[in-house]
Amino acid sequence: MSGNIKPLAGSDWQGPGAPQSRQNYRAVQLIWAFVFPRKRHQIAPTVLGLVLIALALGIGTAAYNTGSNILFLTLALLLACLLLSGLLSWFNFRGICWRFRRLGPWRVGHDALVILEVQNRKSWLSTYGLWFDLVTHPLEASSVAPAAPVPSVRAGLAASEQFITRGRLFQRDRLLGRGNTAIEWGLQPQQRGAALVAVSAVGSLYPFGFLKKSLGAFRSERVLVWPAQIAYAWVGAAGTRVGGIGQRTVRAGSGEDLRALRKYNPGDSQRLIHWKASARLGQLMLRQFAAESQPGYVLRLEPGASRWSQPEQFERLCSFAATLAEDLFATGRLRAVALADSPPQEIRRLHELEGFLDQLALLKLSADALPAGVGTPLRAFGNIITFIPAGTHGVNASLDGQIIATA
Repeated sequence: MSGNIKPLAGSDWQGPGAPQSRQNYRAVQLIWAFVFPRKRHQIAPTVLGLVLIALALGIGTAAYNTGSNILFLTLALLLACLLLSGLLSWFNFRGICWRFRRLGPWRVGHDALVILEVQNRKSWLSTYGLWFDLVTHPLEASSVAPAAPVPSVRAGLAASEQFITRGRLFQRDRLLGRGNTAIEWGLQPQQRGAALVAVSAVGSLYPFGFLKKSLGAFRSERVLVWPAQIAYAWVGAAGTRVGGIGQRTVRAGSGEDLRALRKYNPGDSQRLIHWKASARLGQLMLRQFAAESQPGYVLRLEPGASRWSQPEQFERLCSFAATLAEDLFATGRLRAVALADSPPQEIRRLHELEGFLDQLALLKLSADALPAGVGTPLRAFGNIITFIPAGTHGVNASLDGQIIATA
């Protein structure tokens, strides 16, 4: 898609047409740039270009030996094709800039979309046939230990490339002067944590395919990869207590059905005051909704290395906690979460849940033991769900010593 260009804002644009890289070349500087290109700027002949160069050498040798004017004219035409190819290629890249559209969080095993915005800052010249080499890789090596030692260097390189995804995006249509377009790249992340997405190179064979011109571009964007969603079995627990008074959910649905009236407590919303009942009883009365009568849960994670000795099991813990948190939030029963010895975080809105998933994406094993009594204040929020290992691969969710879910 293309359209009228919008003003460039900020310094997140990259390329010859970006505001911080635009230069006014003089004739000498332009010729010098062709002879000695800038760092990571490469111009190489293609197979067709090598054939053209070999043909020019042959015709030049024949013209020198025979003194034929026709051969000299043919040689001049071939050399002019090479020179014109390089000049048009330089004009094709001039005024081009690109950037990533704001990237949201990704999820392991789910399709993710990367959108690259491209703009042509030239006034009237169009741009043709660009390609963009993209690469994404985790910031840190995988925490999952290999099952067996690496037998060879080739196998080691293959293992290191396991979580690296590469792709090449092509500009299919002409990009008009002062126009813009967006190119999409789909991928599927395979590892939880922080990842980098970068444009490693931009190239083109325009106009005749004799020369391959590429620009190195290693600006990257950081993105978080949430844990994968996994299947689990919910057993449930008898004796779960109802959430505290005044703990309402913000989602719409059956949880907003009016159940009863209750006394006003400091901190309650004044919009819930039932004025007719308050005037009749002589004290402030609030409407109590069904969501307040549902059992509330608090998720507590202890990422101790002594408890989670298997990296695969720790990754399963993160996925289980993320999936359970989303399911409880969708039903209005998630009250708060607590990671390690951090203070509890109330979960009332979607962005707070997303913040918890961001923390799970960066969660690491900790060697520090939790101090005694950390979980005591959590009782004010609801029933505390903790996670314990189940064998060497599984994870159980426990409530007051009773298993309520397994994954």
